[in-house]
Amino acid sequence: MGCLSFKPGRCEVVRFLHYTQPSAAVSSRQRCPQANGLESIAPLVRSGEEISDPIPATIKGIIPAWISGSFLRNGPGKFEFGQDRYTHWFDGMALMHRFHISEGSVTYSSRFLRSDSYVQNSEKNRIVVSEFGTVATPDPCKNIFARFFSRFQSPKATDNANVNFVKYKGDYYVSTETNYMRRVDPQSLETKEKVDWSQYIAVNSATAHPHYDPEGATYNMGNSYNKNGFFYNIIRVPPTDENAATEETANLTGAKVICSIRAAEPRKPSYYHSFVMSENYIVFIEQPIKLDLLKFMLYKIQGKSFNKIMSWEPQYGTIFHLVNRHTGKESEVRYRAAPMFTLHQINAFEDSGFLVMDMCCGDDGEVIGEFTLENLRRCSGEEVDKFYNSLCRNLPRRYVLPLTVDEQTPLDQNLVTLHNYKATAKKTNPGEVYMTHEELHNDELLQYGGLEFPQINYDQYNGRSYRYFYSCGFGHVFSDSLLKMDLHTKELKVWRYPGLYPSEPVFVASPKATEEDDGVVLSVIITPRKDKSTFLLILDAKNFTELGRAEVPVNIPSGTHGAFYKMG
Repeated sequence: MGCLSFKPGRCEVVRFLHYTQPSAAVSSRQRCPQANGLESIAPLVRSGEEISDPIPATIKGIIPAWISGSFLRNGPGKFEFGQDRYTHWFDGMALMHRFHISEGSVTYSSRFLRSDSYVQNSEKNRIVVSEFGTVATPDPCKNIFARFFSRFQSPKATDNANVNFVKYKGDYYVSTETNYMRRVDPQSLETKEKVDWSQYIAVNSATAHPHYDPEGATYNMGNSYNKNGFFYNIIRVPPTDENAATEETANLTGAKVICSIRAAEPRKPSYYHSFVMSENYIVFIEQPIKLDLLKFMLYKIQGKSFNKIMSWEPQYGTIFHLVNRHTGKESEVRYRAAPMFTLHQINAFEDSGFLVMDMCCGDDGEVIGEFTLENLRRCSGEEVDKFYNSLCRNLPRRYVLPLTVDEQTPLDQNLVTLHNYKATAKKTNPGEVYMTHEELHNDELLQYGGLEFPQINYDQYNGRSYRYFYSCGFGHVFSDSLLKMDLHTKELKVWRYPGLYPSEPVFVASPKATEEDDGVVLSVIITPRKDKSTFLLILDAKNFTELGRAEVPVNIPSGTHGAFYKMG
C-alpha cells in the first residue's frame, strides 16, 4: 500500500494531544491524506461460494473457551447470472456466513439466501429482478410489444436482503431497505418465509438497522406516501409474549407506527440508513440526500436504476426530529445543522437535560451511487487512487440537543452547558435551534482515512453514557484497519496489517464482565493478495491485541453487517 506506512501486525496506540475545530470550508475528504499507489481490491467483489456443510477452521493462537455462539455475516455474494452482470456492489445476491465458535474451536459455513430474486434469476439464468443499481431487461422471449409495455409496469421491490441480520420477537431475519425481510435459521442458515412489512403496518420500506430496548421491543423506521404527503414512520414491534405458543412462522403481530414525521420537502424526501435512540428519545436525521419522487415514478420507464433518483442537495441542510419514545410525540422544536451525510450512528444518551448523539458523518453525500463494480474493480495504482481520493471520508462527531427549549429560552446564546462539551446549540428563532458539532477525534485519526461501521457494547451501553467504540478505518476503498476509540482519554488503538481488509468489528462481552470493554472483538479478515486465505480474527477488546484467528480455505466477498448469536 503506497499511501500509508506502518509496522505490520502491531497494535498502534495514538494519543490525542489537543483539540482542533476544523474550518467549515475544509471538508472531511480534504482533511484526509490523498492515496498514492493503492492495490486493486477486485478479488473482494467477486462471487463467493456456498458451503452448506460446516468445515473446521485451523486455529492459530487462542480462542477463549467462554465464547459460545455464532458470528453471522451478510453481504452481496453473487454478481452474475448467465451472461447478465450486476453493475452495483449493493446488487449482489445475499450470501450469509456463519462462524460457529464452541470450546475454542471454530467451523465455517455459508449459504445464499433463497430469496424470490435469487430463485427467479437462477431459474431463468439471467437477471429478471431489478436491484438498487441494475435494471432487469425485459424477457427476450416476449414479442416486441410485450417487451415495450413491460416498461410501464410498476417495479416490484426486491427481497434480496443482503444488508444485515436483525431480530424481532426472538426470531432472526436478514434485511435490506425494501418492505421485505426473510426469516432465517441462525444455525443452519436455512431461508424461511418472506415477510412483507406492509401486511402489518402502513409502510413501504424499513431500515436494516433497528434498535432494541431493555424490555425486548424492537424499533425501526419506514416510509409511507399518500395524498397527505411523504412521511417517515417510527415503528415499534413488541417483545415476545412469554405466554404465547411457540410460533413456527414469522410473527410481527402488535407492530405499530408510534409517530409519523412529515417530510420537510414532500417531493424530495431524504434517504436514511439508520436512526438514533436513547433511553427516552428517538431522533430521525433528515439529511440532504434527496429522493426525487417524480424520477422515482418514471425511472423504470426510462430504464434507469434506483440509485439514479438520489442526489446530494446541501442547500436543504440537516434537520433533527426529536420524538419521545414512550408517547410517540414529536417535539415542536426543530433542530437544524449544516448539511452533512451519515449512514451509521455510534450511540446516544441523555445527560442533565441534554441529548448527546455521536455518529459517523461526512460533508459529501454523493458516495452511495459511486460503489459500482466497475469502480471497485479498478486496477492498482492511478485508477484506484483516483476513485478512492474522490470519496467522502466519514469522521466521528457529537451533536448535543437541549431538551428544554421553550418561549423563555434566550436567542443566540449557546445552550450547551455540559462540562467539556464543545458542541453548541443556539435558539435562532421561535421553535428553532441551530447546532454545531464537536469533533470526536484529532488529526491523528485522519491518517487512517476516517472511520465507519461503529460498534459498541450494545447490550449494556446502548442509550447510556459510554466510553468506548470500535470501528473500521478506511485507508482504502474498503476498510483496511480496525480502530478502538476511548472517548475519555482520547486514545486511539489500531489493528492493521498491509493487504488485509477487516469486516465491521462486533463486540462480545465476557460472561463475568465488570468493565465496559471486558470481552473480545470479532472481525472477518479477507485479502486480495492470496487465494482462499480468509480468517476470523479475535481481538482482546481491552488492549486491542490479537488473541487468535480461525483460518478457512475459502474466498469470502467483502460484506456489510452482522451479529453475534449467543448459544448455551
